[in-house]
Amino acid sequence: MRDEIINVFTMPGLSVKMETAGGMELIASGPLSTVCKPALDRINDRLHNEKPARVDKDSVIASTWLPPIPSKVFTRLIRAEVYCSLGKYLPETVSLEITRECKCNCEHCTVSDGEGEMTTGQIKDIIDQALDMGAFIITFTEGDPLLRDDIFELIEYVDKNKAIVNLFTPGTEMTPQVALKLKEAGLHTLLISIYSTEPAKHDLTRRLEGAYETAVAAIGMGLDAGLLVTMTTHISPQRLHEMPGLYKLAHELGVHEFSIWESVAKRPGDRVISADERKVILDMHSTYNKPGDGPRIFASSFFEGEMLGCMAGRRWAHVCVDGSVKPCPYMPFEFGNVLDDGKLAGAWKTIRSLKDFKERRNLCMMQDPEFLQYLNRIPEGSEYLCSYKDILH
Repeated sequence: MRDEIINVFTMPGLSVKMETAGGMELIASGPLSTVCKPALDRINDRLHNEKPARVDKDSVIASTWLPPIPSKVFTRLIRAEVYCSLGKYLPETVSLEITRECKCNCEHCTVSDGEGEMTTGQIKDIIDQALDMGAFIITFTEGDPLLRDDIFELIEYVDKNKAIVNLFTPGTEMTPQVALKLKEAGLHTLLISIYSTEPAKHDLTRRLEGAYETAVAAIGMGLDAGLLVTMTTHISPQRLHEMPGLYKLAHELGVHEFSIWESVAKRPGDRVISADERKVILDMHSTYNKPGDGPRIFASSFFEGEMLGCMAGRRWAHVCVDGSVKPCPYMPFEFGNVLDDGKLAGAWKTIRSLKDFKERRNLCMMQDPEFLQYLNRIPEGSEYLCSYKDILH
């Protein structure tokens, strides 16, 4: 990087600079520097102790889930973390389900239930609202966003000075031309899930023959187009043993990051990752993120545990394909509908008003025994998505 000291962020009472000589470190000054010190310490720990996802001539991408450092979007991240440090939480990440269409038929998918999708104009309006609220990550997901004719228009629509854009796809629609169009539209990260190193097991999860080969090929096309590419997976207790092999595959494919998400409970009594099993993930995160060959690891066990705590309703909002708003994709409770009242901020205010989202939790709320008791209140035979008014009180 050219400059040894870069001014990253300035507001009344706070200035944040980055020193790049001999490494990277964010340094705060001003009366508010004490307040934001914990957040900056967490970021600095990652900059010092973990290899980045990618280093470019004038910027560093610490994780494919985060904006480049420095950048205007990273400045918004710092601003958001200052507000969070003051107790004023905002949806830093807003994920949007934009289609029910998908050639896969995964058992764990619920988005295919029901009918209808949001229009291009409605999605753009939600994007505008999210950016106005301070979001700096917009993620398109469910079922396969590449099956929407307007996907490139939607990616391009997001103001790249305000947010990075991520996209999940199983890869069935990927071609070299599509990958290049994603790059030209300004996509930050392409995310493709692989559930097993055994093609038959991955195909069984996707319920689509040839899904494994398609996903692997799509990863290669994304990399050839110059995109940041993340290989993701969900780890259940039964699949914990597959993690080393999946990391080896991610290394062989040349992705920038390997993301591990812990499975969550869907019904009362569902087994989730234990503390001992989580330690295996955390040890892997620590070991493989040291400087050296291979992609870095993003683990929800660390990022939404030790680092920030559960982000649902604190730093994350999720908009379902029918406009319902949830604190994250995994929670079966909706807190309003942007198509009914037109306001993402209203749903966020409702979420933030409830005691369950007030205090930090070092476990995903859908793994926390205290919160999982609410699943017992869901009426038998009810649809997976319920109004919080019927359950959380």
